[in-house]
Amino acid sequence: MKVHEKVRSDLDEKFQKVLQTPASFAFFVAIHDFVEHIELNSSLSHSLSHTIKPNQALKIPNKYSSLRQIYQGLEDVDTTSNADLGHARYMILQDLKRIRNQDFSESNLFWKKRELFRKLTGEIYERLSLSSA
Repeated sequence: MKVHEKVRSDLDEKFQKVLQTPASFAFFVAIHDFVEHIELNSSLSHSLSHTIKPNQALKIPNKYSSLRQIYQGLEDVDTTSNADLGHARYMILQDLKRIRNQDFSESNLFWKKRELFRKLTGEIYERLSLSSA
């Protein structure tokens, strides 16, 4: 599926922001914005489908799922709902809240994996670049 130039340039901009943002809460916000852009554009999200063989070989759906956890966690972070989020989602939410409160402990799983998340963002971006060329 061909990606429109505006969608492509916005994706480039979001990716550059992820690369340029130092490790902080703002870094996770940049990843959130990157994933949100993909989610809002079906031409991009379709390119990451698990039904595409090269994606399966590169484990793209699993990598993207890790980034989506950040996206969902930041969507949840300011929600004051009493709904049961489930254990995994709740723990992600707690880790992101600690980062927002500038608790940069290495015992925080999301803080510890920050460079992995940067790498995964690059791999997703590269895959999207190849599929939209």
